[in-house]
Amino acid sequence: MGKGESRIYHMLLKCQKDRAVTCCLHRWTFFKSFQVPGKAMPVSLLWAVDVYGRVYSLSTVGQQWEQCRNAHMEFKRVTAAQQCCWGIACDNSIYMNIHVSDLPVRYQEDTYENQRWNPVDGFSDRLLPSDRWQWSDITGLQHQPVDSFQLPSGSWEWEGDWFVDENFEGEPTEKEGWTYAMDFPATYTKDKKWNSCVRRRRWLRYRRYKAMDTWAKIPSQQTTLPDPFSDISCGGWEISEEPRGQLSLWAVSLQGKVWFREGISHHNPEGSSWVEVPLPGEVVQISCGPGDLVWAVLWEGHLIVREGISRDCLRGTSWAVVESPNPEVGTIHVAVGINVVWAVTKDNKVWFRRGVNSHNPCGSGWISMVGEMIMINVGLNDQVWAISCEDRAVYFRQGVTSSELNGKTWKAIGVPRDGDRSHSSASANSQHSAGCFFSGEVRAPSVVSDAELDIENSPGDEAISSVAIPYPDSFVDAPINALSEPCTEPVKSHIPKVTSNSFISELVSDRKPAKTSGDVESASPAVLEEEIVPGEGAVDVLSSHAVTSTQPGSPPDLQWSNIDLEEAQTPHVQMGAVADSTDSCSLSSVATYTFAMEDQYGVDEHPLWAWVSGGGCSVDSHSQLKWFNCSLNTSMLQSVKSMSLSVSPAQTAAWRKQIFEQLSERSKREMDNFRHYEQAIEQSVWVKKGALQWWRDWKPHKWIDVHFALEQFSGVEGHKDGILFIYYNYYEEKKYLHAFINEVTILVPVLNDSKHTFAIYTPERTKQRWPIRLAAGTELEMYDWLTLLSVSCCDSRGIHDSPSKQAIWSITCKGDIFVSEPSSALEAMPYPTPCDQMFWRQVGGHLHLVECNSLGVVWGIGYDHTAWVYTGGYGGGFFQGLASSTDHIYTQTDIKSVYIYENQRWNPVTGYTNRGLPTDRYMWSDASGLHECTKTGTKPPSPQWTWVSEWAVDYSVSGGTDREGWQYAADFPASYHGFKTIKDFVRRRRWARKCKLTTTGPWQEIPPIPLSDVTILPCATHSSVDTVPLWAISNKGDVLCRLGVTLLTPIGTSWLHVGTDQPFKSISIGAASQVWGIARDGSAFYRGSVSEKSPAGDCWYHIPSPAKQKLKQVSVGRTSVYTVDENGNLWYRQGVTPSYPQGSSWEHISNNVRKVSVGPLDQVWIIADKVQGSHSLSCGTVCHRLGVLPMEPKGQSWDFGIGGGWDHITVRGNSLEPPRIHLSSMTDPSPRAPRSPLPVRSQEISSTLCS
Repeated sequence: MGKGESRIYHMLLKCQKDRAVTCCLHRWTFFKSFQVPGKAMPVSLLWAVDVYGRVYSLSTVGQQWEQCRNAHMEFKRVTAAQQCCWGIACDNSIYMNIHVSDLPVRYQEDTYENQRWNPVDGFSDRLLPSDRWQWSDITGLQHQPVDSFQLPSGSWEWEGDWFVDENFEGEPTEKEGWTYAMDFPATYTKDKKWNSCVRRRRWLRYRRYKAMDTWAKIPSQQTTLPDPFSDISCGGWEISEEPRGQLSLWAVSLQGKVWFREGISHHNPEGSSWVEVPLPGEVVQISCGPGDLVWAVLWEGHLIVREGISRDCLRGTSWAVVESPNPEVGTIHVAVGINVVWAVTKDNKVWFRRGVNSHNPCGSGWISMVGEMIMINVGLNDQVWAISCEDRAVYFRQGVTSSELNGKTWKAIGVPRDGDRSHSSASANSQHSAGCFFSGEVRAPSVVSDAELDIENSPGDEAISSVAIPYPDSFVDAPINALSEPCTEPVKSHIPKVTSNSFISELVSDRKPAKTSGDVESASPAVLEEEIVPGEGAVDVLSSHAVTSTQPGSPPDLQWSNIDLEEAQTPHVQMGAVADSTDSCSLSSVATYTFAMEDQYGVDEHPLWAWVSGGGCSVDSHSQLKWFNCSLNTSMLQSVKSMSLSVSPAQTAAWRKQIFEQLSERSKREMDNFRHYEQAIEQSVWVKKGALQWWRDWKPHKWIDVHFALEQFSGVEGHKDGILFIYYNYYEEKKYLHAFINEVTILVPVLNDSKHTFAIYTPERTKQRWPIRLAAGTELEMYDWLTLLSVSCCDSRGIHDSPSKQAIWSITCKGDIFVSEPSSALEAMPYPTPCDQMFWRQVGGHLHLVECNSLGVVWGIGYDHTAWVYTGGYGGGFFQGLASSTDHIYTQTDIKSVYIYENQRWNPVTGYTNRGLPTDRYMWSDASGLHECTKTGTKPPSPQWTWVSEWAVDYSVSGGTDREGWQYAADFPASYHGFKTIKDFVRRRRWARKCKLTTTGPWQEIPPIPLSDVTILPCATHSSVDTVPLWAISNKGDVLCRLGVTLLTPIGTSWLHVGTDQPFKSISIGAASQVWGIARDGSAFYRGSVSEKSPAGDCWYHIPSPAKQKLKQVSVGRTSVYTVDENGNLWYRQGVTPSYPQGSSWEHISNNVRKVSVGPLDQVWIIADKVQGSHSLSCGTVCHRLGVLPMEPKGQSWDFGIGGGWDHITVRGNSLEPPRIHLSSMTDPSPRAPRSPLPVRSQEISSTLCS
């Protein structure tokens, strides 16, 4: 690069730096817009590279391409996943960009220190020659001294120094962390015995990936580097899910070799090394899908398919050859998804491969599709993007569904880029303001005010044109009237073939003239072919071939790297000189070129793209995208937006409320005029009848046809009530069963494949665990009855609108959400309200767990670990019309896995087969083995669910599995383990298949970190806190603290990562910010020094678990700490005081407990199993602990409520103080002062509850 080019380059670089603040603020505002209410769709990115090597991303909720400002070089192509993006830069090396996240990327390094005992020195590092190394790995075979660990690249940093792991199998060790054994290797224990001759301890150190949201070069980790790369593709994240979470990265070198990157995982995103994969020929392009599909294009135009890819062999075993779609015209590009393969031949025709799946990766045949493309890409959900060969625009394939994988039509993505300029008066404004950009002196000030600039420029343009940028003094301003001379010859720009070192020159020589509005028009931009006439202030001579710098201290020349980009077929038209406007041309040329660094194309020309990648873009056929309505330029959109009438949902809701209030006042005024007349009708009666089926109460139980009727009546004062009637025949005798509406406690939908049923509970039937079960003919009819009955029950109890802040939330095992309004007598002693009389109403949505507090902050987590926040509405789901609020209702999706088990027994002849003993379980069964469940016979949980995957072996089973997913045991049922022994005669493995549910409810998604548990600080009734402490655990076990959670913004702002030595699975925060957690190994921890000033605390204290028990859940109230272990035992932590919050010991309270919830008043509620009913044992029953007092925090007995079929409950929002009950003595007639069973709490205790 010449000196002149170098000078322009550094000048533009300085310009870009000065504009960085405004651009960053613009981008921050852009991303903050994702968090406004109503944006429930998760944010993901579509990546693309233009013909000039610049990388852009387009959000699924955005309307413009965002340029990657941190890309310091040009890129050829990129490949994306949801959490990161890889790219090949102009130096043919691979770079990685990990999206910035509140959850850091951490990797744990560990090594073991080994010692042996001898009579002289005791335990020392003097080992026997046959012993393992003094510092080794866990096997003792690899030498690992602590000083041998190095950071893999400059993108990592150490979090701290080495420290001793003092946790051993969930139990704390002695202070120095030693574990003892008789010899190497052996079974280690934390206790030293008389025959303990060897010992070891584990040292840990964490390193953190620091190069977030920037392009970092992937280290080779090899002495001999692979060939320079020309193509890259990532995928394979659905082959192995948690806990391994590996990812596949395939690359093609310039010599046609294929390389595979090993060791890529969540904790090691860079991978470890490159491995060459043998080939049948030279490869030019490769594509890897999210699953096990990998296709490549050979130099001759044929295709090859990788076979044998599995969880334990991500590289596969062999290649299979597939003919090109057109034998006469070879293939140049291929793209694969989960079950699709698309290809482009040399004549730019698009082809679709039918019959592709995991069992048949080669497919069965080609189908010719409409369109001519230069490349194509398949992303998530088998969605398709492509780049047209005609206009180089990015196209999206619409109509792609699981049943129609080839889609329906191509539609161009017409959104602008963040650096685009409009062809309205904004261009003129930019040229007017050019004087202040290139100044020592401005001859004629701009006549356009800042207010006009704000109105006419889009936010993206404003970030470009309204920032004053200093430039070298060698550039001077031209007279402002010289700008009025227009360029006479319009020119079409062409795409330069960037292969020479004069990169700047060719870009500058090919710019399109900018259009202006009014009487101010720009001269031909960026045509620096005329020599500039020296005038006032010496100006350097600028040409399209050389630019000479006059500054003596100019920076050294920088070599521009080459990018092999295809040259467009647009003819290059030479621009003519403009007479009598040399100064004007020079000024306009420089000014226009300065802005053209952000806009390489002409102002009327759309971007020209070279590559697109949708591997991290999560869209489907139902996604509401805003990519296709932005054909207008940015300034026109601003004008239209300013002239159009914008009505927000909040304004609509306010208008509705205002109209409703006015109509209510009018009706009240008119009714007051007739109040003195007598009531003509004392009450109104309304009856609805229908034909249903009823599961009769007596044996033999079966479905019988009945007539169902709801009789609803309203009294004089407007009070509503009703009665349910079930008319049936008993031995040809007509009988009926009835229930009062105000006695109904809950209505539960019970969806299955055969019937559309629902259950009606009353207090008496709750005690019997035997509800009234009814079945409708259709799903719509069932929902109509449920909605009508629910509204009637709420009317009879005077319950309307949204749940209160004190509400108790619960979730069934099917994910349905129910809420109950507690009374102050619920915790009153000695006569509390029985919990089987509590009324539960359903709220729309679908969750796995929910947590709340008395300030109204409610969070939930779905089965797919997606976090949701309650928006304040009610209804949703099947509740429509008056039964649902008109706003704050959003679409909600959830994904869960259905599991079945394959069972086998061993025999001496054939080994393990599916031929079991007559007393064995079904060879395909559920977890209990009592019900037969086959792959073909197993259906989704209900008609609302749809399959979204095929059956696959599940390796994430408790106890571990072997390479094929099998678990072994001595017999059915028994304790299973992941390795075979000589005593194991049976084995099983679990198969999983995912299904998806789409519904609506008052829930807004909280992207992007998936969670497994959440807890919110329980507060007193009248507490006032600025920020609500909220803790959570990610699905990978990371502990997180949510910042910025308030009453107005319950969603919060960001996550703060809290470091741990091992993954966690349960978390709970109590009064005075007591934070307790349960690790995945069953050990308990207490977080110290958590306060408002230090929301994350400072360190973890290891709390010993109950003897021989592994804990799984914890709940902390005001002063009580309860935990549940994996065997269903409920434990209470004794000795918890403000001075010693860790407590002293565990006390057993009950068994058969699934979940526990401790409220802000230390009230205890659980989900219990094996509760006796009138017909059988009931699992999943809501139970309330009675007799809980300040002096008796463990309580005395259980009160059984609704159930079974419940899976979760939280009472952490119920802070209603029980009434003070006066019990008069029969022996002392003198009256006593009223005394509450709970002592009066001091102001200090009440304030610390939310501190």
